[in-house]
Amino acid sequence: MIVDDDALVRLGLSDLLDGDPAIEVVAQATDGVEALEQATARQVDVALVDVRMPRMDGITAVAKLRALPRPPRVITLTTFDLDEYVYDALAAGADGFLLKDIDPTEIVRAVHVVAAGSAMLHPAAARRVIDRYHATSTPRTAAANARLDRLTPRERDVLTHLARGDTNADIAGALTMRESTVKAHVSRILAALEVTNRVQAALLARDAGLS
Repeated sequence: MIVDDDALVRLGLSDLLDGDPAIEVVAQATDGVEALEQATARQVDVALVDVRMPRMDGITAVAKLRALPRPPRVITLTTFDLDEYVYDALAAGADGFLLKDIDPTEIVRAVHVVAAGSAMLHPAAARRVIDRYHATSTPRTAAANARLDRLTPRERDVLTHLARGDTNADIAGALTMRESTVKAHVSRILAALEVTNRVQAALLARDAGLS
């Protein structure tokens, strides 16, 4: 699903994504309100959501989409390279954050990456997120470690690899386990840490000094 108040942007993204045989654009919306209606009416696996929109902005839309009974994975898109958008989007549950000036092929790749259960950030955004979390990690380290204490040793191993950005296949190879077992561990990790996606789990692991 493509969510953007600019008709030309929606058309361009639709043409781009429909050009990939593995991707089907099943819905479009002009704002967060329409996005919720569309996501409720049909099965949406991944939503590309603009940050700045009328009626309901993208950050609010992300949180509401992620709260649906069958939530889609969400990638936020924006032309504005502002730190607060990155952090707010991730806090709301976004699985990816991209600037619209990124190479079009990277948008296609992001849809595949996020649909597979991983996360993707625009390189500039990723660098600033890491720097900011490292700079402010000390006050949160104890709290983060307390949450990680809920995990088994094996789940901590999985989380360590997850925090490095490894895919489920990478983790399975590194830890000598089935990919289905990795998926089960990741699900339990997210539930135990009370986070909604891999990005938030990875940030929590960094707070705790696990990676």
